[in-house]
Order: sequence, then structure tokens, then C-alpha cells
Amino acid sequence: MKVAISCKAKSLAAEVDARFGRAAYFCIYDVETDNYSFVDNQLSSNSPSGAGVQAAQAIVDSGVSAVLTGHCGPKAFRALVAAGIKVYADVAGTVQEAVSALRNNELAPATIANADGHWE
Repeated sequence: MKVAISCKAKSLAAEVDARFGRAAYFCIYDVETDNYSFVDNQLSSNSPSGAGVQAAQAIVDSGVSAVLTGHCGPKAFRALVAAGIKVYADVAGTVQEAVSALRNNELAPATIANADGHWE
């Protein structure tokens, strides 16, 4: 299973970015093979509006099954769920810690967005 983790830098030791749409990067991590890569989210993060939906589309296009992030607004949440992607919110720590928490079944999928739209 491939997951996307919002993160502040291109490193497994980077902190999970609390902002989904305006995250600096996404780590695309395959939990079965431990292969990973990073996606730059600058276009969305610098957008004056629609950052969450733009980021959600990039994530959908990456072929992941789940997103691990701190906060996810309502429009991005709806776009991800409509694409069949589970959203795990309120995730903190490093990218590696987030992956470990997912593997250890310490995370539960969100049922609603946990941030207002246009959250900075």
C-alpha cells in the first residue's frame, strides 16, 4: 500500500506538516517495499486559493491509498474520500514515526475534515 505523508522537508526524519494543502512536500511511501519518493507541493502551497483541492488532485494522481497529515480542510477531504483515499488526520512526529504508527494500527481514518477551509 502506498501512502502520502505531508512533510516539511525531503527526509524521513522531517516533521509531518500539519497543513495538507499547503504542505511543503509529500512523501510517497510504499509500506510494503519501504520505497519512497518526495513530491514538491510548491505550486499548491503558494496558491492564493484552492491549495487543498490542488494538493488532493496531485495525491490522487500519485496512486496512493491513504494520506497521513495533521489537518485536512473540507474540500480536500471530500476530494480525497471521493477518490477512495483514506485520510488519517491529527498525525504528528516525523515521517518515519507516522509510517510506524500506521503499520502498528495506531491511527484511525478520519470521518470528517478537521480544519476549516482556508486554514493557514
